[in-house]
Amino acid sequence: MSGLWTSQEAATATGGRAPVAFTANGVSIDSRTLAKGDLFVALSGPNFDGHQFVANALAGGAAAAMVAKAPPGVAAGAPLLTVTDTLKGLEGLAAAARARTAARIVAVTGSAGKTGTKDALRLVLGESGKTHASAASFNNHWGVPLSLARMPRDTAYAAFEIGMNHPGEILPLAQLVQPHVAIITTAEAAHLEFFSSVEQIADAKAEIFSGIVAGGTAILNRDNPHFERLSKAARHAGVNVVSFGTVAGADARAERIALLDDCSTVSASILGDAVTYKVGVPGRHWVLNSLAVLAAVKLMDADLGRAALSLARVDPGPGRGRRIRAQVAGGTIEIIDESYNANPASMRAALEVLGRSEVKGRGRRIAVLGDMRELGVDSGRLHAELARVAEETGIDLVFTVGEDIEELDNALPRSRRAGHAAVPSDATGPLRELVRAGDVVLVKGSQATGMAAITKALAAMNGGEGSGLRRAGNGR
Repeated sequence: MSGLWTSQEAATATGGRAPVAFTANGVSIDSRTLAKGDLFVALSGPNFDGHQFVANALAGGAAAAMVAKAPPGVAAGAPLLTVTDTLKGLEGLAAAARARTAARIVAVTGSAGKTGTKDALRLVLGESGKTHASAASFNNHWGVPLSLARMPRDTAYAAFEIGMNHPGEILPLAQLVQPHVAIITTAEAAHLEFFSSVEQIADAKAEIFSGIVAGGTAILNRDNPHFERLSKAARHAGVNVVSFGTVAGADARAERIALLDDCSTVSASILGDAVTYKVGVPGRHWVLNSLAVLAAVKLMDADLGRAALSLARVDPGPGRGRRIRAQVAGGTIEIIDESYNANPASMRAALEVLGRSEVKGRGRRIAVLGDMRELGVDSGRLHAELARVAEETGIDLVFTVGEDIEELDNALPRSRRAGHAAVPSDATGPLRELVRAGDVVLVKGSQATGMAAITKALAAMNGGEGSGLRRAGNGR
């Protein structure tokens, strides 16, 4: 059967009406990035109404549009799938896509490393068969069903990312995905504005167990202090438990690790199989998550050897640790672009990567750090504690950007304080003057802080966006 969705399939899945026959090859919720042949879903939110863009979507080549009311500017006889509620309709497509597939499915959640782990799974499972995965960080109440609805019927393996910042958000998404295997990368201090403790965060992550299919497995971080809590919750839900980490007793255990400037090499036992491999991005957090990835590969009956070899080609992506070269007087600097997001765990991981980075000549290791958002009443303390991490990892200078992170600037010794700016636009000038040939510069902060603007400004010092270099890890 050709196409991703026929009008009859889509109508059955959503309980809607489609008087005009169509065949859609994809699903989109954004008329600006829609591909020809997509089914456009007119979602509505507090600040937008997708029905206003239906006419543009159809003019742009959409096969049809899913709507809950008559869209303006659309002629009678247009290919429309009319439903009661478009988000519910999207969830209906997602459920139908899950029901019709024979794919082996893995879901990933955790306080850090979700997207990197999901993307690594996409890469390594692709060595064994047709693999589908959620795009970017599509991990919320619309991103998960959209990713499922896009899954081709002949998929062999699929990887989905599930996120949250409030209790109760993971449960319905996990029940929609129904994974055979679920990975919790770690439970750390993140979104503390909405939780009273890290234990509550771990409990919220454990909601994923309720979606795992009968006989399925949870892959849990044995190095994390909340392992026993999560393991108990998984077994209570009737789920098998496989652990990963460096401690004795881990089912997927790193036995020898070499953490290098631009990569890591690992000798590991993966559920009894000895494997030696290279992770193409630096950082201990990437090593740990690679163990979870390979455990999932084995549990899903994919090719473990080919998966391990392919980890050398992991790419963290823009804003998640990709390295960029920029031209300055007398030479170049390297920028580690970690501007996509940040929490205490990922900050520590990124500073460790920076601390191991090789500088040239008189170069220095410079951290440009923005606010970590949603940390609640502990925000000041958690920002200030990064001063100790900067010292332990050998960071030469720290430039802070934002409001809460000024607590870090105050906690730093004068010798490490490079400056502070309230907003990124105020930081770019001083940073351009600060950097010199041979420096390695980490740029990291929560997405809402807008640290990507600093990466862009520094990269533009060579007249462009910079050229890709060695890859660095992320920790989200």
